[in-house]
Amino acid sequence: MTGIFIGIAIFTALLISLPLYRVLKGPTVYDRVIGAGLIGTNTILLLVFVGFIYGRIEMFIDLAIVYALLNFVGTIAASKYLERKRKGQM
Repeated sequence: MTGIFIGIAIFTALLISLPLYRVLKGPTVYDRVIGAGLIGTNTILLLVFVGFIYGRIEMFIDLAIVYALLNFVGTIAASKYLERKRKGQM
């Protein structure tokens, strides 16, 4: 059973590389923010799978919830900043 979770964790870690390309080469800033949010979402999944692997799911769920909140706040802050910047240029 642990082998399945290790395989899923490796697959999820590889999925992080796809939005990383969008963050680095994104044509717009909005694409980069969305890519960073997707990296955060995949990282939350990775934390949960690592919790299953080590048998300490309660600790890793708490870390995943905190990371999800930080990811959400970071995305909202970036969106507000970009919105103000766009209104200032008009």
